[in-house]
Amino acid sequence: MEYHYGPRSVAVGNFNNDNDKRLDLVVANHAVDSISVFLDYNDGSFASHIAYPTGSYSAPYMVALGDFNNNDQIDIAVAYFGTNSIGIFVEFGNGSFANETIISTGSSHPIWIHIADLNNDTHIDIVTANYGTDSISIFYGYGNGRFSNSIIYSTGYDSSPFSVISGDLNNDNHLDLIIANYGTNNIDILLANGNGDFLPQMILSTGIDSHPYSIIVEHFNGDLLLDIAVANYGTNNVGILLNNGNNTFGSQSTYSLNTSSPYSISVGDINKDNRVDLVVTNKGINNIGVLLGFGNGIFSKPTMYQTDSSSSTSVVIADFNKDNFLDIIISSNDTNNMAILFGYDEGFQSEKTYPTGRTPQSVVVGDFNNDARLDIVVVNGDDNTTSVLLGYGDGSFANQTIRSTGHNPKLVAVGDFNNDTQLDIVVVNEGDNTISVLLGYGNGSFANQMKYVTGSSPNCVAVGDFNNDTRLDIVVAEWGQKTASVFLGYGNGSFECLVIRTNTTLWAYFVAVVLQNFH
Repeated sequence: MEYHYGPRSVAVGNFNNDNDKRLDLVVANHAVDSISVFLDYNDGSFASHIAYPTGSYSAPYMVALGDFNNNDQIDIAVAYFGTNSIGIFVEFGNGSFANETIISTGSSHPIWIHIADLNNDTHIDIVTANYGTDSISIFYGYGNGRFSNSIIYSTGYDSSPFSVISGDLNNDNHLDLIIANYGTNNIDILLANGNGDFLPQMILSTGIDSHPYSIIVEHFNGDLLLDIAVANYGTNNVGILLNNGNNTFGSQSTYSLNTSSPYSISVGDINKDNRVDLVVTNKGINNIGVLLGFGNGIFSKPTMYQTDSSSSTSVVIADFNKDNFLDIIISSNDTNNMAILFGYDEGFQSEKTYPTGRTPQSVVVGDFNNDARLDIVVVNGDDNTTSVLLGYGDGSFANQTIRSTGHNPKLVAVGDFNNDTQLDIVVVNEGDNTISVLLGYGNGSFANQMKYVTGSSPNCVAVGDFNNDTRLDIVVAEWGQKTASVFLGYGNGSFECLVIRTNTTLWAYFVAVVLQNFH
């Protein structure tokens, strides 16, 4: 197995309890030992992320959400592959989180985390798939943010479990556990006995060298019994196992993805026919696969949607052409363009590309010319520029306009820094240790940059009112000096710099993959 850097997992929830149920995001940054929280503006765009460090070498692999202390706030649980532990971040109700609480998982290398009430006591429990010890661990919640010591169930020698989920497979009102074992090419099912324990495992084969990575349960044939879908990474197919209703499952039927290796699997009604469809993301080949469900447990052959990029550094999801279908926009590091895949009633159309500068690094969306249409701003690392692409509201964009930044810009964020109700831009320039502030005129153009010196190697930025003076401030994380610089805003587009010394590495990237309609 290979483990690559970058974000590994994303979860969606309403973290700051805004009345319109905005969908916020949390991302696990595997290589940079942090999680990032993005608060939704309710217009398809997000505030700059707030990074929470997870400890050196923690390698956070997956995030999951639940109310662990019964205060009606959404908390975060993170599986730390590197330090053999779980981190719990309790939420304050305003989109911010307390310092993490650590729960040891032994020497297990947890690679997956799942949240559910497994013993029907109304308290949320945690279960992890432990790649390093061929087991799963269950931590029963007490309802106050604390958990029991782990209860361990073996998944078999060399099983290397990659994912675990729960579902009531036999309709007895108790949640069972379903585990994908990458190493032994099978699925384990642990049926609940009703008192918090589980019966001995039942094993379902997924085929020789199939190496199942992720699984999901759903009603695929309309018989009120949960069925199983599995992404078989090794044999390049999706497997379907239909529930017989007597604690057994039918033999696996498979759908080939040709040379694509499925990595994760999800369900949804893609073509709005009230039947469950499958969406598969693939590793090694940059495409997604869509399998449309017929409602009887059978699926169409997968339709693959390609991009021309093998290195997408940033992605934003929104309905750019206002047709009530999700579109995908990708910043393509290796092709120097923006790629958009427009959603329609059976999946996604072929991509449409817009040229940017060389090596686009980060992308944000916003209405920069006040026409109620989403526009795009991209920072281009090798060109030392930003590209502004104004949206026409039909999914197409005007040719880019270019503004200069500092050297090697990495990230971009937006905010109204001079209180003129127009969106402005702040860019992090890693190459010359600065940030650039570009004030917007409200017509899609921007003033020349104003630069402010940061610490060494800035690579993360967030915008917010940190001193409660109703003026937007900027905070920049600098991995070169393990510091953070806070720029307090005067409300006129200028800033005063403070430096905060930290005791952990603030090494973070801004990369996120979202599949959700935020309108």
